[in-house]
Amino acid sequence: MPGTFLFDDRLPSLSPLADLRPAWDIRTGALTTLERIEATLGRSVDGLACGDDIAPVARERDPRVLAPSDAPAGLYLNARCVAPPDAAFSLATGEALIDGNGATVAAMVDAAAARRLLAGDASGLRAVTSPAPMLARPWHVRTHRDACLARDMALLAARIPFATLPSSCVAFGPQRLHVAASARLFPGVTFDLESGPIVIDERAVIRPGAQLIGPCYVGRDSTILERATIRPGTAVGPVCKVNGEVGGTIFQGFSNKAHDGYVGDSYLGEWVNLGAGTTTSNLLNTYGEIIAKASPLLGNERTGLQYLGSIVGDHVKTAICTRLMTGTVVHTGAMIATTAAASGCVPAFAWCTDAGTRSFRLDKFTEIMRTAMGRRKVDPGEAYVARIANLHRLAVESSPKGA
Repeated sequence: MPGTFLFDDRLPSLSPLADLRPAWDIRTGALTTLERIEATLGRSVDGLACGDDIAPVARERDPRVLAPSDAPAGLYLNARCVAPPDAAFSLATGEALIDGNGATVAAMVDAAAARRLLAGDASGLRAVTSPAPMLARPWHVRTHRDACLARDMALLAARIPFATLPSSCVAFGPQRLHVAASARLFPGVTFDLESGPIVIDERAVIRPGAQLIGPCYVGRDSTILERATIRPGTAVGPVCKVNGEVGGTIFQGFSNKAHDGYVGDSYLGEWVNLGAGTTTSNLLNTYGEIIAKASPLLGNERTGLQYLGSIVGDHVKTAICTRLMTGTVVHTGAMIATTAAASGCVPAFAWCTDAGTRSFRLDKFTEIMRTAMGRRKVDPGEAYVARIANLHRLAVESSPKGA
């Protein structure tokens, strides 16, 4: 039987989601795309492939990352496809599944064609056309959120048992509550299961007075703090602290929203810290379609969404009472401390204050990054630090002032 592989074709317009990870590690629901595909297959994939820009970082996390020159024959699934359609798994050798935008969703290839595919050349393959849920812009995590979360909750329910609640907690509604044995529920927690299930993963902590409304997911080692309100469509990744009101938001992992403030229909990357009172807008006063800008190098685009908060890249920090307007995209490493609301597209490593915007100094940024990661006993690898430095260089070079 041929092996199954994921490949990331490194679409630049997917920044900031994929700045510091391959597309298969983006959390697009309760699970990352890699986790979802492996849970669906019932086994691990046989290998992973991505561009030279991110491959060293990916190898620090997963030894299965291949050199493109070593790519064997098999079924290759595009990591930007959050849930490959059934047609992807019935391809004959020499066939490629192509979506309506011309992207290669999947291909069944021999070794020579695999190497060409990973170099961006899908010519010579017989095209089979099919729609597929692909990530091409950062707000597509919101576009595909509900379908991914529904799929993930069913997969997680098979692993995490149905819960018997302590008498000090309240649950109501027809859907199911799944709580890992190592999770801790404090008195006074309320679980609203009227509209969807709730899954609490390993070693998660739900503090007193918190309200969780399904469907929602709390990942391993994460904490929902006192009196927090977690609304439907929320997926909190591993090792996060969450408080205030959160709805329809995906936390990639290792991020903090530890105080009051509303975050809705948003995505938060890793190592984000939102200052007390930070609030997102997720709906225009006109109730119209939201227009957003994926990067400083691209123009405004229609998102097809009525509800969209903010896309917040890794290592972003906000000051107290920061306001993020509807559809704001904040790129990796930015720091926002302005009294006016942030809007549009905030460039990577932008240091934004009322005095103006300049580039975050790399040495200072790296010092803060190491401190923040060290608090979670995480030591950034050499490739990760080098990738940060390269992203910083590119951001400075592309800034209007060059500094």
